[in-house]
Amino acid sequence: MNAADPRSWGIEEGYHDYQGVWRDAPRASIEAFLDVMGASAEGPEEPNVLIVHPGDDIGIAGEIILEDGGRTAIEGVVRDVPLGYHTFYGRSRETRLIVSPGAGYLQGGMRKWGWALQLYALRSSRSWGIGDLSDLAECTRWAISQGAGTLLVNPLHAAAGDQASPYFPTSRCYRNPIYLSIDDLTGAAEVEGLAELRAQGRALNSDRRIDRAAVNRLKSEALRLVYERAGRDPAFDDYVRSEGELLESFAAFEVLRDLHGTDWTKWPGEYRRPDRGAVGAVCKEHPDARFQMWLQYRLDRSLTEAGASVDLVQDLAVGIDPLGFDAWYWQDQVAQGISVGAPPDEFNTAGQSWGVTTFDPWALRAAAYEPFVRTIRANLTGGGLRIDHVMGLFRLFWVPPGADASEGTYVRYPAHDLLDIVALESHRAEAFVVGEDLGTIEDGVREELAHRRFLSYKVLWFEPGDPSGYPTTALATVTNHDLPTIPGMWTGADLEAQRAAGLHPNEGSEHAIRGRLRDMAGAADDAPVEEVVERAYRLLARAPSMILTATFEDALGVEERPNQPGTTDERPNWSLALPLPLEAIEEHDGPQRIAEALGR
Repeated sequence: MNAADPRSWGIEEGYHDYQGVWRDAPRASIEAFLDVMGASAEGPEEPNVLIVHPGDDIGIAGEIILEDGGRTAIEGVVRDVPLGYHTFYGRSRETRLIVSPGAGYLQGGMRKWGWALQLYALRSSRSWGIGDLSDLAECTRWAISQGAGTLLVNPLHAAAGDQASPYFPTSRCYRNPIYLSIDDLTGAAEVEGLAELRAQGRALNSDRRIDRAAVNRLKSEALRLVYERAGRDPAFDDYVRSEGELLESFAAFEVLRDLHGTDWTKWPGEYRRPDRGAVGAVCKEHPDARFQMWLQYRLDRSLTEAGASVDLVQDLAVGIDPLGFDAWYWQDQVAQGISVGAPPDEFNTAGQSWGVTTFDPWALRAAAYEPFVRTIRANLTGGGLRIDHVMGLFRLFWVPPGADASEGTYVRYPAHDLLDIVALESHRAEAFVVGEDLGTIEDGVREELAHRRFLSYKVLWFEPGDPSGYPTTALATVTNHDLPTIPGMWTGADLEAQRAAGLHPNEGSEHAIRGRLRDMAGAADDAPVEEVVERAYRLLARAPSMILTATFEDALGVEERPNQPGTTDERPNWSLALPLPLEAIEEHDGPQRIAEALGR
């Protein structure tokens, strides 16, 4: 038995569930978590990082080497030191000094509405079987003409192979090339051989179910043809230099995965760690490495162009694929073998184990938080960032290897440090932050997020009161990707789908939510779906919240939710396109009625 004190390592020996009932954590789980952390009886080591706010007294005199190479001396109080990441020399010790504003960037008086969309589902007649960044750019232009000021998109993170879930990323620092629009790439019009690939890609639009394997095959072939014809681009060279070793390692990882299989723990020994010389040689010598870097460059440029005229809010997944790039590159900071999940709640009474892993809080701190910094920065490239399961900055529900969610418990994280880093990156990007704070949440979290000027996340399905009582500093919506659409809730189709998938839905809760919607929106019990959708968004429009979002599923009468938690092969999660192409959506009266309702 490990002699370490679980409390010293942030492992909770039990927790209160959503009903307020105390649940003891299995001792075997606690022991497993201590082993993953490499915990000792002495407790975690003191970190070699110091996070402060301007005016703080750190109690030590010394010299600071600034991020830009300048130097300044301090007598103990942090004065006239710019926000950023510096190096402090005091008492003969080198320490990373992070100066944070403490609170995020947020424009006063902001009042906007927009669409929360699943980009893969938003196909146009030009799409190759899946919604892409060209479709996003067109949707942005149209949404602005409606009066929208923001678009919230699903995570665009890089994924392994044909992985459908945007919340199961191989990397949260890089993006999925499946979202590139081939026809919009520079030089594509001159490339021979694209016509047949284009025809095959557009033929995939006839099936509402997205065939990622086919899309990836066609786009991969087309992208290589375009890349081979691409001339020298100084901006590409600048991008590679700015991304540095992280991008080079990502490119090498993608090459190695093609050569040696998807499980990096079984690769030849010289490739299992990113710091081995053999990995660097792959990046320099294998021709595909440069191609992989070019793909990320094109994604970066295309996404920037698509979101240039609107507050584009990206979504940050809570965890990472344990066999993916981030888990390989930062393997010393990752809680190997652990799955992140959630305890039982109102909609998922058995709890959840999501299969993704996460950072070990103490190993992350020992690395001066660099993996976390790079992750946040990579996703703060638009007008805002939605942090999925923001409670994970305070504590995360860990599930032991091979165990059920019922055997998990919470592990605490250095929340104040992580929030300070998010605030700093928010200011640097001049982008607001939304914390998705649904589910089981401990006391004080929402108050701390509000203090940090991060927006909360209000979902009509979960709020018992009228939206007029929602906070101003919030993003308010009716539903999201994991919850019933209005049509699915109103018609009962969502409950039927859950039963068909072998789930045991909380029918009483869904009926109660439907009744609340009926009463607050003033709808008759047998009102048609189109009327209920419009009434629901007029109800949401009462909220004083800074941002309101609607979904295209509601606007088009779609009964299926994008994802049904607790299912894998039982239904096509993350794989159903919208029933109409973008050109038809722009002419449809459903989105127009919602735009009129939310155009406060």
